[in-house]
Amino acid sequence: MSAVFDLKERLSQMGVAPKKAFGQNFLVNAHVIGKIIDAVQFQKIENIIEIGPGLGALTEPLLAAALKPKLIEFDPDLAKYWQTRGLEVHYADALKFDWESLGLKSPALLVSNLPYQISSSLVIERCLGPTAITYMVLMFQKEVAQRLQAQPMSKEYGLLSVMAQLHYKITRVVDAGPGDFFPAPKISSRVLAFQRLDRPTAGVGLLKFLKQGFAFRRKFLLKNLKSIGDKSRVARLPAIFEELGLSAKARAEELTPEQLETLYKKTYEH
Repeated sequence: MSAVFDLKERLSQMGVAPKKAFGQNFLVNAHVIGKIIDAVQFQKIENIIEIGPGLGALTEPLLAAALKPKLIEFDPDLAKYWQTRGLEVHYADALKFDWESLGLKSPALLVSNLPYQISSSLVIERCLGPTAITYMVLMFQKEVAQRLQAQPMSKEYGLLSVMAQLHYKITRVVDAGPGDFFPAPKISSRVLAFQRLDRPTAGVGLLKFLKQGFAFRRKFLLKNLKSIGDKSRVARLPAIFEELGLSAKARAEELTPEQLETLYKKTYEH
């Protein structure tokens, strides 16, 4: 109860309140906070970006550790507060923000108790760049976290799984329950750590290809890919499947991330 009481006191001191429109559920559990900060500090990266600092559950420990994160905050009241603390604050929606404007140098680290509604899109965007972000520690709705780590042939496996696993090594940091937040959400959460893999990204083209492949999960992959639009590529697909040892009746969910990436490259290599 003390953590919630302290948080309520800080809300009063700052003159703000949780805003449902911004998806604000402030983290209050000291154990979960400690695990996140440990995961951040273990990387020994000083160039840190935090999305949604909120009341400072993560920001204050980072500052106490002599780390000065760049902040992206969409709540104007909270953005103003952190500016008064002398931090670099970008008042913006993280999904509409020009990340290249940060001029990040590698290695950089992204940390956040993410608003649930932006988490999947945020990860996919960070797969595409900036590549200077070599490490991330992010909070997710537990179901989304399971999708990120899902394996082929599971019901959770899909586009998000493939994109994330082709670009990052993903590990679990800690789980969090509804009572670890204020106000308490109705769902459980999980923190994941992402280590960027040292391999080139296929970029937006791969993302579009995967969207087609997973468009109708129960349809054969070959049939889904017939909508990619280029007749010459569509005509080559059966031969490419045969070359790669893939069944014409294979579904996207049956292929590993690496197989799907190879299929994309073979389809578009000419």
